[in-house]
Amino acid sequence: MKLELKKGKLIPMESLRLIRPYLKERRWYVFWGLIFLVIVDFLQLFIPRVIKWTVDDLTAFRVNAAELFYYAVYMVVIGLLIGLFRFGWRHCLIGLSRRIEEGIRNRLFTHIQTLSAAYFDQTRTGDLMAHATNDLQHVRMAMGMGIVALTDAVVLGTASIGFMLYINVRLTLYVLIPMPLIAVGTRFFSKRMHRLYGQVQAAFSDLTEVARERFAGIRIIKAYNLEETETERFKSKSRDYILKNIRLVRVTGSFFPLMLLLTHLSLAMVLYLGGRQTVLTVITPGDFVAFISYLGLLTWPMMAIGWVTNLIQRGRASLDRINKILDTRPVISDPVSPRTIHRAKGRVVFENVSFDYGSGGMSVLDGIDISLQAGEIAGIVGPPGSGKSTLLSLLPRIYDVSSGRILIDDIDIRQLRVRDLRSQILFVPQEPFLFAGTIRDNITFGDYRFSEETVLGATKKAALYHTIQSLPKGFDTLVGEKGVILSGGQKQRIALARAFLTDAPILVLDDPISQVDTETGASIIRALRTSAGARTVFIISHRLSAVRFADRVIELQNGRIAESGTHVEMMASSEYYRQTYHLQEIETAYSAH
Repeated sequence: MKLELKKGKLIPMESLRLIRPYLKERRWYVFWGLIFLVIVDFLQLFIPRVIKWTVDDLTAFRVNAAELFYYAVYMVVIGLLIGLFRFGWRHCLIGLSRRIEEGIRNRLFTHIQTLSAAYFDQTRTGDLMAHATNDLQHVRMAMGMGIVALTDAVVLGTASIGFMLYINVRLTLYVLIPMPLIAVGTRFFSKRMHRLYGQVQAAFSDLTEVARERFAGIRIIKAYNLEETETERFKSKSRDYILKNIRLVRVTGSFFPLMLLLTHLSLAMVLYLGGRQTVLTVITPGDFVAFISYLGLLTWPMMAIGWVTNLIQRGRASLDRINKILDTRPVISDPVSPRTIHRAKGRVVFENVSFDYGSGGMSVLDGIDISLQAGEIAGIVGPPGSGKSTLLSLLPRIYDVSSGRILIDDIDIRQLRVRDLRSQILFVPQEPFLFAGTIRDNITFGDYRFSEETVLGATKKAALYHTIQSLPKGFDTLVGEKGVILSGGQKQRIALARAFLTDAPILVLDDPISQVDTETGASIIRALRTSAGARTVFIISHRLSAVRFADRVIELQNGRIAESGTHVEMMASSEYYRQTYHLQEIETAYSAH
């Protein structure tokens, strides 16, 4: 699972698998960024040499104003070069980290869209939002400043020790005594930091989900005076997030001061032992000052070990979470050798279809047999919970059958590419979803290839045209988040207009007139009847008047087909259908008066 870097386990293999394409894509940026960074490190190493020359010349009284000016010029030139090359490595390496962040975010979003509906039944939106924001930020930091700190720790640390050895071997060995303690401390703290970072990020997901859900349901909260209750719930999640952060801070708060303590211990040794050697003329005052300067440069690599560990553990914990999603395979996928279908005629057959949600409970559907010829209309009725919506969600493979099969034009739908299958079906769910754009954008999904005439025709079929015309900005009216400014019936008709916009051979409607008035519903049904023979239509409806014109009415009870036939046949054979139909007639007549 991990790639060992020398003796320190720093980089998980999943990280390399995920980031390797971006490193390859920008390999020249990585190369030049590291070159510029190494140049900056060596320029910084040259500064103590200039200081040594200056101090030695001053203490020996063999320097004049002109020579001091030249030393000052050296420092200015070195500073300018450091600034120039530092811009270069930041452009290359920090730019690389931003590219990795963008690439993984896009890959994550694309992959999430391929996952099956069952995945989203078990995964909270807040978790996914945290992966796409907080986790990716940690990955970016690990791949940007993490690379920089690691390179500095290796190059600057090694070179500083080399120069210190050149000045005085014995003094350098004393200074390096705390180094093993740093390695032991890093190993001790890194495991705890990784575990705690995972807990912190999980708590952040919980907090994000609670905030998202409460903001989305703010109108219900206000309507039921739940502000104080929901505030307490949010405070509880916020408190948990803070407590987990505090536990993490206790570890990191011990780790970094430990690094600093060991660094200062080295400095104390230099001041005492190096000072004595200077007095005894073993080393020159310039060497003593330069040695302290190199120790100062070594302080950053020693601290960088801690910072790199911090960044890598954050990035590793985040990559573990992201990889877990990317390794999740969709339950519903394309076959190895798919069959092709250009435009289906529309014959649909359910053969002994059963379905359950895999929870070990009873089947939602059991032994469903339906055969519908191309151009026929089927009405699906039954009491709530009888499996109507589940039945029709199997047709576009929102879920897959547990047993049996579904055929379109005598082809098992599992033998088709999912994209090809869904291009044959227009699906209008029971709960229409609107995006926070204009009415036109929600009807066309932002596809402006549809002509104005086509859009108008679709809205008229959905009994939506006059409603849109009554709005101040017409089709350009912003609907707000989830269509908040529209009524349930208006949102339902926008979803219907989407379906009427294109000419797929199969139309699936889940209770399409449940939220509109009787007159509007009748208008929509008349538009549907004009499709008779042109496309195969499935209609779920609790209003039985909406399916009385269907070629076949199918009644579901407890996941099984209880009765089927035409409207006339169902009135004669089904007690549920007959009683429900008469009750609705009475309700309609009463409401008309």
